[in-house]
Amino acid sequence: MDKNTLKSRIEAVLFITARAVTTDEISNILDAEKEDIEEAMLELIMDYSSREGALEIDDEDGYIIQVKEDYIDIVELLCPVDLKPAVLRTLSVIALKEPIRQSDLKELRSNAYEHIQELLEKGLITRTKDKNGRSFNIKTSPKFAEYFKLKGDTASLVKVLEKEGKIKDTD
Repeated sequence: MDKNTLKSRIEAVLFITARAVTTDEISNILDAEKEDIEEAMLELIMDYSSREGALEIDDEDGYIIQVKEDYIDIVELLCPVDLKPAVLRTLSVIALKEPIRQSDLKELRSNAYEHIQELLEKGLITRTKDKNGRSFNIKTSPKFAEYFKLKGDTASLVKVLEKEGKIKDTD
C-alpha cells in the first residue's frame, strides 16, 4: 500500500475511534507493519501541523485527532461539554418521564434546580409554564436527541431500554 493511502487510512481510524489509539492497535486494524504505521503517523502529524488548521494529532497517550486549544470556544458553543454524573442522571429522569413537572422532578432529584439550570444553558432541555402557572413542564430538546444521536421519540428509547433490561418500567 502506498504511503498516502496508508496515511489516509490511519486518519480514518483516528477519526472514527474518537479515542487515543496506539500504533499497535492501528497496525492490527489496518493489517499493516508497525514500522510503516509509525512512519506514516509521523508524516500525518507533520501534515496537520504544517497546514495550521483547527485540528491536530495529539500523541500523549496514543494518537487522537482533536480540536486545537485555540478553537475550543467553538466546540463548547456547538456541543455540550461533559455532564457531571448527577446532572446526567437528572437528564435521564427528564428523558424517561417527559414531559415532567419541575416540582415532580425536584421530588425525585434533590439538586434538580441546579441541574435544570445547567441543562437549560446547554440547550438539552426546554421549560414551559404549566397550565396552572405554579410550576414548569420540562422536556428534552431537539439538541438532546441530536447530541445523543437518538432517532424518534424518547418513548421508543424507553421501550428499547426496557426490552434490553437496562431500566425497569417507568410508569
